[in-house]
Amino acid sequence: MKTLFIIIQYLLPQHLLSRVVGKLAETKIFWLKNLLIERFIKQYGVDMSQAAEEDHRYYATFNDFFTRELKPGARDICPDKSEIACPADGAISQLGDIRDGRIFQAKGHEYSLFTLLGNNNEDALPFRNGKFATVYLSPKDYHRVHMPMDGKLIATHYIPGQLFSVNQNTAENVDSLFARNERLVCLFDTEAGPMAMILVGAMIVAGIETVWGGQIAPPPKTVQSQRFDTPLTVELKKGEEMGRFKLGSTVILLFGEKAMEWLPAFDAGTETRMGEALGKVA
Repeated sequence: MKTLFIIIQYLLPQHLLSRVVGKLAETKIFWLKNLLIERFIKQYGVDMSQAAEEDHRYYATFNDFFTRELKPGARDICPDKSEIACPADGAISQLGDIRDGRIFQAKGHEYSLFTLLGNNNEDALPFRNGKFATVYLSPKDYHRVHMPMDGKLIATHYIPGQLFSVNQNTAENVDSLFARNERLVCLFDTEAGPMAMILVGAMIVAGIETVWGGQIAPPPKTVQSQRFDTPLTVELKKGEEMGRFKLGSTVILLFGEKAMEWLPAFDAGTETRMGEALGKVA
């Protein structure tokens, strides 16, 4: 069944299916969007008690519900400046060392840092022997992504690609999964040096948004890069929202060599909460 699931993903019109679902997720037909939300809450056991608006009927569209805001104080941001906060609710897929430009994906699978960052040597070089963490956001999770530490945005690269699902099955069976899927690379300057946050799209993920640029994906299927120099300076504080997923998916964090360490409490499969300490600056 696992093999069949992978084969079906190769055969499906991934982008067309995702865009159709995206249109459905934006419907404002009252009974239809309520039905979609109710079924979703029941299917995935979504905890609405933490949402700023608990009544699911309040949301104008399914996407509004999916990207719902949390109540003030629902997440504590680790206060120590040397601590690196987890960017999202979810679970650790993998974390560890980047070895000579290769990132561990799952048993028997690695992928290229260079490819992940859009085949840009200048951007990839600072992370060549650094650290990575892959955080998977499940359907029931809070789907806004927040800053792990204070950062100044240097550049973004939207990289078109495929839209495989990003669950454990595909991670174990699709080569270079995260470097093949559609993604948005965000490069920051921080107290720990260069930091990259990569927001990875997936099957039926209908959009990736940032707080500075609105919806980034899906744009035309070409690489789109932007440098953020004066007067386009974007500076975000630790714990501030930086982006969100409309359905899905995965966040990959990158740091440079000897810049930081992940806390030993975290390993593959460990659940995460946005704002908790995930690592420490060296």
